[in-house]
Amino acid sequence: MSTDERDTIAPDDSATTTETATPATTNRKQPFPRGFLDTISEGWAERPESTPPQRAQAPYANARRAAVSAAFPGRRLVIPAGSYKQRSNDTDYPFRAHSAFAHLTGWAADAVPDSVLVFDPTDDGHDVTLYLRERADRTTTEFYADATIGEFWIGPRPSLAGVAADLGLATAHVDGFAASEADLVLDEDDDLTRFVSEMRLVKDPFEIAQMRLAVDTTARGFDDIVAELPRIIDTPRGERAIEGVFHLRARTDGNGEGYDTIAASGPHACYLHWTRNDGAVVPGDLVLIDAGVEVDSLYTADITRTLPVSGTFSPIQRKIYETVLEAADAAFRIARPGVRFRALHEAAMEVIAARVSEWGLLPVTAAEALDADRGGQHRRYMVHGTSHHLGIDVHDCAQARREMYYDGELQPGMVFTIEPGLYFQIDDLTVPEEYRGIGVRIEDDILMTESGPVNLSADIPRTADDVEAWIARSGVRG
Repeated sequence: MSTDERDTIAPDDSATTTETATPATTNRKQPFPRGFLDTISEGWAERPESTPPQRAQAPYANARRAAVSAAFPGRRLVIPAGSYKQRSNDTDYPFRAHSAFAHLTGWAADAVPDSVLVFDPTDDGHDVTLYLRERADRTTTEFYADATIGEFWIGPRPSLAGVAADLGLATAHVDGFAASEADLVLDEDDDLTRFVSEMRLVKDPFEIAQMRLAVDTTARGFDDIVAELPRIIDTPRGERAIEGVFHLRARTDGNGEGYDTIAASGPHACYLHWTRNDGAVVPGDLVLIDAGVEVDSLYTADITRTLPVSGTFSPIQRKIYETVLEAADAAFRIARPGVRFRALHEAAMEVIAARVSEWGLLPVTAAEALDADRGGQHRRYMVHGTSHHLGIDVHDCAQARREMYYDGELQPGMVFTIEPGLYFQIDDLTVPEEYRGIGVRIEDDILMTESGPVNLSADIPRTADDVEAWIARSGVRG
């Protein structure tokens, strides 16, 4: 049923009123007839209360809450899940809980809007309660008249007892939550916001397993795209076809995409955040695909591959591609526990500066370009950083202090990207014409272990030869 259809229905104000406001256009509302009101609450089967087993993430989420409790003794902490966000008029975006809320509850894709996780201080720590909207009794108008939360519209909502058993966490109706001026509230209190972000820098075993799952699922999505390349090429807006093929995998095997898919063919590949995805995918061009599946636990992969649409790199495309691969491998080689996170970027930049200098694209030497104060000329062709942390957010731990993030040391359990690139925009007169309109990025997801880095996405073809062989299997011929 469409939004237009459901919003034409409303209770007769003279007979009853909704308990929660329904965002509808009043000039489309029609009153419920008396016969409907007299019978809607009758004739329903009993709903048996089932107690689900505790989910696998629950013990890990409990340990995370214990760490938060220990860091803020005596303070009341409030972690909201968030609410629906409007897309247009009375249409909302799909709900996704705040990442810190998801991390501390383990509720993942099952979380419901307007829930609140509350840490109430005690003499020896905190009592932690998850406040959520309990399912409505069928005798209430909320059940049938509220198109946002009514179970007649959206399906069964979770019960307090069921969520408590599922998460191993005390629950209460959200109407029982009362804010206090003394509360430390996520995204309002800097210390709390920073702490829950920094605690995600090192992943626990559950998170690492989910990251592996997200990468493996994303790899299947890339295989789907390559398999569909002949059809994609024949589609006028082939970039949209790429996006659609990946979306099918993301929604079939996961919760969805972890971020808007970038499907950038030809000169579009030089725009770092090209998400319009409305261009053709033309043989002879490269297509840059940056995509990641967010699995049901809300952990996401973030992977980029650049493919020759015709199945074969031209000599200039291959030269640029292999330089980017060289930069990625240089960053990977120096990654070890104790190495500064920023060193990955520095290693990749040394390769980029050296190669674009050799090609005669710089007005200075590579060494001069790498000078921290007066250099940077090579950054014209790679303006972004080489790495970012990855996890329940695609840019995870974003509120962490600089000394913990960019200037921090790599530790076992960290998951991050390595993603150098080279981008020669179509109208950049500083490069020879044959370079213009070529954009290449290679991005992999890396797990740091005690013995060194592990490339979680290494099975997705990376070298130029392997990429060409991958495409050849799809039936594309140059």
